[in-house]
Amino acid sequence: MKLISWNVNGLRAVYNKGFEEIFKNFDADVFCIQETKMQPGQLDLSFDGYDMYLNSAVRKGYSGTAVFTRVKPISVSYGIGIEKHDTEGRVITVEFENFYLVNCYTPNSQRELTRLEYRVEWENDFRKYLKNLDDKKPVILCGDLNVAHQEIDLKNPKTNRGNAGFTDEERREMTNLLETGFVDSFRYLYPDKTDSYSWWSYMGKAREKNVGWRIDYFIVSKKVKQNIEEASIHPEVFGSDHCPVELDIKF
Repeated sequence: MKLISWNVNGLRAVYNKGFEEIFKNFDADVFCIQETKMQPGQLDLSFDGYDMYLNSAVRKGYSGTAVFTRVKPISVSYGIGIEKHDTEGRVITVEFENFYLVNCYTPNSQRELTRLEYRVEWENDFRKYLKNLDDKKPVILCGDLNVAHQEIDLKNPKTNRGNAGFTDEERREMTNLLETGFVDSFRYLYPDKTDSYSWWSYMGKAREKNVGWRIDYFIVSKKVKQNIEEASIHPEVFGSDHCPVELDIKF
């Protein structure tokens, strides 16, 4: 299966930047999107052969996730079953025959770390949610997880330590998740690969200079890590401050 994940930073905005062609060129079995920033009915978007599932935030123009799949799911659910976490449209879980696919847009800790305490609470609850799924069948988690896990995952680790996305707390929570029984598919295949990023600031020609962060992931249950065929990043694809990431996996 070919899986794609992309934080589009506004689905309506990226639609006007060639999204349809990008989508069709990837020819993915499942295409996951974060930060849709839209409500149902705001964009007439459909692709032949694909079913679309949308989870919108209560607050308009904010957050949100979507999944396009041409593989018929067994079930689809929204959120993680905890009301305070489920108003921002951050999670869609799609159950297939051999695995659960969880599309996630993790809360940002924000400038001055105003949401860091909530972020840690979210991480703990979300990890329990994933582990509960993993007890039933393997899990593939994808999305903008809003953390660069190791120093190799961002260009300037020393000057960014303690900033949102690279706090000790956020990095620790990612470590905790992996130790629960999951692997970062990209680092599993490429443990030492540098200068591989999925997000760049719009300021200072960061993308042109490749001064970026790797904060978009495919995380898979350890029990199916041997099924991973490829994990890749697509910086050649524009339209957002993030680029798409890909997982190719066999079942």
